[in-house]
Parts: sequence; C-alpha cells; structure tokens
Amino acid sequence: MTRNAPRRAVLTAALAAAAAVAASNAQTASAAPATAPAGTGAAGLPAKSGGKGGTPAVDPAPVDYHGWSTYPDWLFGEHKGTLPVPGSRPGVRIARPVGTLDYTDPHTGTTATYEYASWTSPVRKPPYPATELVSSWNAQTPAGTWIQVELLGTYTDGTATPAYVMGRWTSGDGDEDIRRTSVDDQGDDTSSIYTDTFAVDDPSAGKLLASYRLRVTLYRKPGSKDTPTVWRVGAFASNVPDRFTVPASVYSLDGAVELSVPRYSQDIHKGQYPQYDNGGEAWCSPTSSTMCIEYWGRGPTAAAMAWVDPSYADPQVDQGARYTYDYQYEGCGNWPFNAAYAATYKDLQGVVTQLRSLNDAERLVKAGIPVITSQSFLASELDGSNYSTSGHLMCMVGFTAEGDVVMNDPASSDDDAVRNVYKRAQFETVWLRTKRILASGSTGSGSGGVVYLYFPAKPSPGQRRALASVGVAV
Repeated sequence: MTRNAPRRAVLTAALAAAAAVAASNAQTASAAPATAPAGTGAAGLPAKSGGKGGTPAVDPAPVDYHGWSTYPDWLFGEHKGTLPVPGSRPGVRIARPVGTLDYTDPHTGTTATYEYASWTSPVRKPPYPATELVSSWNAQTPAGTWIQVELLGTYTDGTATPAYVMGRWTSGDGDEDIRRTSVDDQGDDTSSIYTDTFAVDDPSAGKLLASYRLRVTLYRKPGSKDTPTVWRVGAFASNVPDRFTVPASVYSLDGAVELSVPRYSQDIHKGQYPQYDNGGEAWCSPTSSTMCIEYWGRGPTAAAMAWVDPSYADPQVDQGARYTYDYQYEGCGNWPFNAAYAATYKDLQGVVTQLRSLNDAERLVKAGIPVITSQSFLASELDGSNYSTSGHLMCMVGFTAEGDVVMNDPASSDDDAVRNVYKRAQFETVWLRTKRILASGSTGSGSGGVVYLYFPAKPSPGQRRALASVGVAV
C-alpha cells in the first residue's frame, strides 16, 4: 500500500544542501566574537538570567514525554529475567536469562546465539491520542552485548499495534558486536515505522495511538557474565497539527544569554570516511552532538580516536559519526542513536523530545542546557543561512537581547564560522512547522519541534526545574 511520508522525512539530509555554505555565512560568523561574549557562564551556570514575567505566547501543540530512569521506576513494569540495580545511576540488567535467540546480522551476515532477558514498562497513556512517537534510551553495552527497544501500542479502537522494533543498539562496532540498526518494512493498516519514528498513516481516519508500553530486551553471549545496563528509556508521543506557520512567541528572558559551547564545522570533514554516510557533508547530527557532549566536559579519549587519520582536524566529530551510524538507514541522523551515543559518556543523559515554542528552549538555555534542534528550510526562509536543506541539526546556544537565536550551525565553512544569529520568527517557523512549500512548489515536511537534550545524570536544581517544565523528569 502507499503510505504518506511522515515528518520524519526531514532527516533525509540533502548532501549538497548541507555542504553549501556561501561566503556571507562565514562573514556573518566572523563578525561575531571568536569566543562567547561577556555574560556567558560556565557549563550549567549561565551568567545572564531572569524573566520579563507574564505569560508568553505558547502553541498548545500536544506533546507528552515520559521516561523511566529511577530505581522506583525499575521496580515496576514486567521483569522477565532482569533485575533492578540501585546506586548513583540506577537501571536494569540481566539477572537470569529466559531464552536464547539465533540472530543473523543483516549487515555482516554473521549468525550468533544470544541469551536474553527483558523489562517491559507499565502502560503509558498520554493525555490525548497521538499520531507520532519516538523512543530514546541510555544504556551501557559491554562488547558482545546489545539491546532491542520495542513499542507495544494500543489504538483508540482498542486493537494492538504490532510489536514494533524501534532500534537494535550497541555502543560498539567491534568483531563481537552486532551493527546498530533500525528496522525497515514494519507496519499494519494504520501505522508504520520510519527509521526511528512511529507514525499513524492517516490521522484523519480517526484511529490514533491511545497508549503504549516500551519493552527493552537485553542480549549477551550464552554463559557470559557481561550484561547490558539500561539507565533510561522513554518516548515522546505527540499530536502536533499539520501547520505551515506557528504562533509567534515573545522573548521571556531579560537580556542576552549565551553558553560556552564548542564550535565544530561538519563541512571540514567532507569526504572523510565515506562508509559513514559519505563523510562530513552529511554529519550535522553527530557534529551537533559532539559540540554538546564537549560542553559538558565529556568526549572520547585520544586512544579511542586513534583510528582517525591524524591529519584530520576535530577527530571527535569523526568519532561521533562512526558511533551514531545506523547501518540500515545508512546515515548518522537516527535521533535516538545520537542520544544513546551521548549517554555513553560518564554521567550524561540523552533524550529526544519535542518542544512547543522558543519559550521552552529559553528556560533550558537559561538553566545552562543547550538544545539541539531539527529543522528544514529554503535559504530564503532563514536569513544568513545561505543554504537550503531537507533536514538539518544545529545547536541552540543562546539568545540576543532582542530574542533572536544564537546557533552553533555545523553547516559552516570552518569552525570559526559556526556561530550564527538567526531571526527569531524565521527560526521558530522553520523549526516548529510540520509542513512547508518546497522550491518546486510541492509540499514538504518539518520536524514539528524535535530536539535532543543532553544533561548530567545529576543535574542542578535549576536544570531539574527547566527539564521538568518541558516534561523531562530527572
């Protein structure tokens, strides 16, 4: 059957568009200071904060993120051979395997036997029926171990979805490891999986997602004492309406704020390691992830990056591309794979969700949390970008005193050109809309406000409040 293309299609990055950065982009960036301006705080401590009071304009687009990450969370749900683990970073791991699986890796052709155990979450019923859902997870997977995350949904008519595989994931890619992968060709007469996104094919038919559970299955070689440990699993379920424009929000902070986030260009990696999605011209997602991981003082060791050609600048970006790569999607733009990669670094968490407006992002940035955003646009729709893209990730690091957005945009000619200021109303539209007019005159899609949020396992009280305000409990 013919299926409608979901908003997830924005992640199919146009290579030429991502690589095309005009000279004026570099000029705009070079006019900005090479380092963060006065008023910038250290990680987690923005120097400028405050609010104007009143109620900012917020689009009531229904978005519900829910995650399981605390020891009490892991005590509930359905355990089949798994054990809740307390401590500074609680999770679940294999206690007693309940079965075995012969798994043939579609990307290597290797067949191996694994034993497994699973944990299934309690039922989550969003406050409204949903048209889309994206899961994300944080886990540790020693060599030879991996996890599978599944969506078990119930429609509004009481029938069940298939057991949808949202991802098969491992942090490694050694000889003992499977290749991390999404799973294609999943669907029924109501919904489909598009790489990492569950989408109802025809919401106007009225049959939507009413509730869901997430099942995490942990795998290891028979007899091994190693086990994956899952620290967090969750999902956002949303029913964002189709829209070409969005209500304008009013800047809610007093004055400018900007975080000291490192600046890395994806374009300087053009042609490097084409086995990972044709090299740097398509690496907007891992480049943005790398910037935010380093903001929190984390990153790969020199030993971990020893495989990278020593003549290449910023090898940590190559590292990010390799370890976010989805072997089925054949790209580095799988949303939950990026969040999971960030969480492989000590005491970092990663979540994929949707925000409702720039006011949500302002609270996060004010608390010291940068925001990685997904958007698509024509060059004429975002002044100063000087390129068009069918899907691009960049890192929001601050706001000017007037409320325009300060972005670390990896689609820049070099690292010094990464800092860009985009007009508030233009940016909010290209980020939050779900429909857009393409250069050809046909209709394209937008992300509807999708973001990656990376933050400490033990955030500050202010960071907890900011995260809670966008539905992320820590």
